[in-house]
Amino acid sequence: MAISQDLLDILVCPETRQTLELADAALLETLNAKVREGALRNRGGEPVGREIQAGLVREDRAVLYPTEDDIPVMLIEESIELGAETR
Repeated sequence: MAISQDLLDILVCPETRQTLELADAALLETLNAKVREGALRNRGGEPVGREIQAGLVREDRAVLYPTEDDIPVMLIEESIELGAETR
């Protein structure tokens, strides 16, 4: 992912103001398995229709903000709630 460390250092969750970190490959694979099953929805209730290539995870590991074309989508309704199995 092409997010610079300088940008990552200043980005925070728009909901809680917690810091964010890059999602690891294991988390992305877990989420993408759910995408392939048609079982993943964003917080706005919409199904996630394509695999997640990268994302930013909130400090409490409860929410992921996906990226599109290396740009973080920092909209609460577009974020994905992470269940206990992904923490």
